[in-house]
Amino acid sequence: MAQDDPPEDPDKSTEWAEVRTDLAEDRNIMAMERTFAGWMRTSFAAIGIGLGFKAVFGAFDPPWLAKAIATMFILAGDLMAQGKVSERLVSFADSLVGFMRGGLSVVSVMAGMFFAAISGSGAATPAAVGSSLVPELKRKGYDPASAASLIAASGTIGVVIPPSVPMIIYAVIAQQSVSSLFLNGFLPGLAMGIALMAIAITQAYKRKYPKGTPLSLATIWRTLKSASWGLMTPVIILGGIFSGIFTPSEAAVVAVNYALLVSLFVYRDLTLPQVYKLLIRSAMTTAVIMLVIAMSAVLSWTLSSWQVPGAIAQAVLSLSTNPYVIMLLVVAVILLTGVFIETASALIILTPVLLPLVLQLGIDPIHFGLIIVVGLSIGMITPPVAINLYVASSVTQLPLERITRAIIPYLLGLIGVLLLVVYVPILLGWSGR
Repeated sequence: MAQDDPPEDPDKSTEWAEVRTDLAEDRNIMAMERTFAGWMRTSFAAIGIGLGFKAVFGAFDPPWLAKAIATMFILAGDLMAQGKVSERLVSFADSLVGFMRGGLSVVSVMAGMFFAAISGSGAATPAAVGSSLVPELKRKGYDPASAASLIAASGTIGVVIPPSVPMIIYAVIAQQSVSSLFLNGFLPGLAMGIALMAIAITQAYKRKYPKGTPLSLATIWRTLKSASWGLMTPVIILGGIFSGIFTPSEAAVVAVNYALLVSLFVYRDLTLPQVYKLLIRSAMTTAVIMLVIAMSAVLSWTLSSWQVPGAIAQAVLSLSTNPYVIMLLVVAVILLTGVFIETASALIILTPVLLPLVLQLGIDPIHFGLIIVVGLSIGMITPPVAINLYVASSVTQLPLERITRAIIPYLLGLIGVLLLVVYVPILLGWSGR
């Protein structure tokens, strides 16, 4: 009998099979551990190389490297969304504003804003926040369709408050600074959150929703400590970028490693097999985005060769020379495109067409980046291509038609914020630089 052959006794044969199964599982775990260790070494090496370039050449963030930022932020957002960070953020938001009438509605918006500063994704925000809040909203008698629509609307903030994947895509296409877009994305995101909260509070008094948890400093302190590791993510990422410690590309790698350390060793709500699956899922998402960005170069070259942007600019300028009217037409085009086309694809189609037009009007490209990102984020809640509504429908198990009817007040509020983003900087002579 060969050395590796199982014994002929049936009982021992079963034991031998179990041993081989255990050995196979151990080998798989060891392989994943080696993969994880290699990932960590590569990531920290990338940070070191980036810092070295920065020390020698100054700020180093070329366009090809900016494409990698989206990859890292997608992975960091997936890592945070998979764990229990969202539950801790919801608890912290509830301790701050849950005492108000309809406080859970405000909590859903505030938790969405917290998570937006971590994930950089619109769809991930309602999925993470909704799964934590929906059962409590139903238990306290909130209108299910209105609650689901508010959670979906809060998800639009996820692509506006930095870090933002659509802002990165725009920066690559328009050859603009990711840091400048991130720095100027806070106020529009905050305005969107305030508008949604105001509508939610108005509806809460109209429908006589109950008050929530009494305000308690002890509860605020306890939930703050529990959520502090998650809340530190945007502080580290954005603080490092704006202070000049590292570039957006380096910040993306830091975000991934921080998310791994928190999820695996602090909160301990992820395992290595789960991390392995998340790496695969994030790679698939990134592959789609990178393919779309690659095709955008072909589209941009084709449009430029045929002088399409110039022709469109001349056609629009022939209708009116008033910049306020032209920007209203631009907003209408952005909103209509967002209804039918997904955000990344819409950015790639619209940016090379509309950017030359707004530059002729004297609009700063950073300002236009904010306009197009906010405008297309609204498309996430306007059917038929309303990814946030589909996510909210999946989380709440409500038909899409009910959520769509309930989204109208929040949709109008977000459009009002978009108009403020368009016209207030123009009136104030603001520049995004």
